Amino acid sequence: MPRNPSHAMNIASKTGLLLFTGNSHPDLARLVASRLGLELAPCSVRNDENAETKVDIDCSVRGQDVFIIQTGSKEVNTSIMELLIMMYACKTSCAESIVAVIPYLPYSKQSKMRKRGSIPAKLLASLLCKAGMTHLITMDLHAKEIQGFFDVPVDNLRASPFLLQYIQEQIPDYRNAVIVAKNPGSARRAQSLAERLRLGLAVIHGETKEAESDAIDGRHSPPPVVAQNTGLEWPMLTAKEKPPINVVGDVGGRIAIIVDDIIDDVETFVACASMLKDRGAYKIYAMATHGLLSSDAPRLLEESTIDEIVVTNSVSHEVQKLQCHKIKTVDISVLISEAIRHFQHKHCQEEHQDEEECEEEEEGHLVNKWLQVPQMAGLRRIRKITVNDEPLSDAEDDR
Repeated sequence: MPRNPSHAMNIASKTGLLLFTGNSHPDLARLVASRLGLELAPCSVRNDENAETKVDIDCSVRGQDVFIIQTGSKEVNTSIMELLIMMYACKTSCAESIVAVIPYLPYSKQSKMRKRGSIPAKLLASLLCKAGMTHLITMDLHAKEIQGFFDVPVDNLRASPFLLQYIQEQIPDYRNAVIVAKNPGSARRAQSLAERLRLGLAVIHGETKEAESDAIDGRHSPPPVVAQNTGLEWPMLTAKEKPPINVVGDVGGRIAIIVDDIIDDVETFVACASMLKDRGAYKIYAMATHGLLSSDAPRLLEESTIDEIVVTNSVSHEVQKLQCHKIKTVDISVLISEAIRHFQHKHCQEEHQDEEECEEEEEGHLVNKWLQVPQMAGLRRIRKITVNDEPLSDAEDDR
């Protein structure tokens, strides 16, 4: 991060925006800044010995458009606190607007109410808006409904064009491939890619193990056969069960490309890859926008039958790439930089239009005022001629 406040002020005076970043993904922030022809504005984000987050903004943000790049990381709660404090510092320093650029929005998988639970994604949205965020730029939300949690405009960017380009350029004989959805929930995303590439579609149906929600939704707890008070017998209700995992579609002798929005818990990907291999797929790819790859995910992927894992750099995974050589990265910094450029250009146009309207109003007011003066003078001249058909004296005219 540059530490020259005067240089940052010169940048802000020329472009009207300041670009900050936290500690979650500085490499992505530098790529975005270089594509915009800027340098990162100086700031200091650190943790004290007691683990409290401290932020120092080392340049003036008064009247400027501030963009803060901070994505979800391994230390997700620390990243959130850094972002909140940075936005609040810019808000209290009278920034014109504060745009949070969060390629991977944390807690996006917890967007539904559970038994005796809450909706953490809604809580995070409220915190961000309360801290001073005026606009959000994110990418491939886990659920589109999350946009409704925010009280500010949300730009949900799409990484699919970059993934499509990777398939066309980096996968030999991709015309012999089939797009695979690892569960029915991701079938819509897989169908969109398959239609754009004009490829076949396969869906993996069923489940390999008991889902986390099965233990609390009453699936394996049917009511008793005999009522306690009346003694009447109720019909036996069988527990709700899903069929064993199965592949709907033909993958024999073809390339299988498993697509999803997040790769974090890779056990399902590994199980799906094994089944696709048994069904005749000779090469298997796993592709997603956000590669979290938590815990021992790199080791499991390295030992699996998956030939290549393709993710974007929305989340930093350099350490994971050292543990698994199958991970390939697609750069999406150009998409974020163009979104920032478009937002700034539109904002400048709106400001310029408002200034022109104000100038037109002022000019119209002056014109009306100028037109009223001759009218009053004309009235004086009429009075001067018509009173008793004699000219008035100067003293009377002054009155």
